[in-house]
Amino acid sequence: MTVTTPQPRIAIPAPAPTVRPRVKSTTENADWLELTEAVREAGQYPTRAEAERVTRIVLSALGGHVTGDERVALAQALPREAGRVIASQIPATHPLTAREFVESVATRIEGSTPATARWDVSSVLSALSTHIGESLTTRVLTQLPSGYALLFGRADLAGTA
Repeated sequence: MTVTTPQPRIAIPAPAPTVRPRVKSTTENADWLELTEAVREAGQYPTRAEAERVTRIVLSALGGHVTGDERVALAQALPREAGRVIASQIPATHPLTAREFVESVATRIEGSTPATARWDVSSVLSALSTHIGESLTTRVLTQLPSGYALLFGRADLAGTA
């Protein structure tokens, strides 16, 4: 008769599941950096972080005022991060004049005045216009009240009544 003594079981832990951090594609990241760098240069912001903050605020404000096909085209023409900011906004109930738009941005930026907000808005929207091209910029401007063209770095040739 053979006698065996029980041996303690050794538990081998299961390998931990591999969690891979979501990595943005190089192109997606480069497009966002290119846009914010253009804003930084246009607005002469001291850091990219400041340019990113202003870009998000202005795009957020703009997102509620561009609707329909132009909103979709704008979100698709921008880097994914910027497109999300545009697309995530609830459409405004009434369009703001360019002056009201600048004033609304001024309320979102701590310590801002209408003059500094106009600088911020123009810096972002002129860089945006360059990024999306003439055709889409024109389509977006047709949705907005007169006066916005100057904010996009264009001459506003619409007659005033």
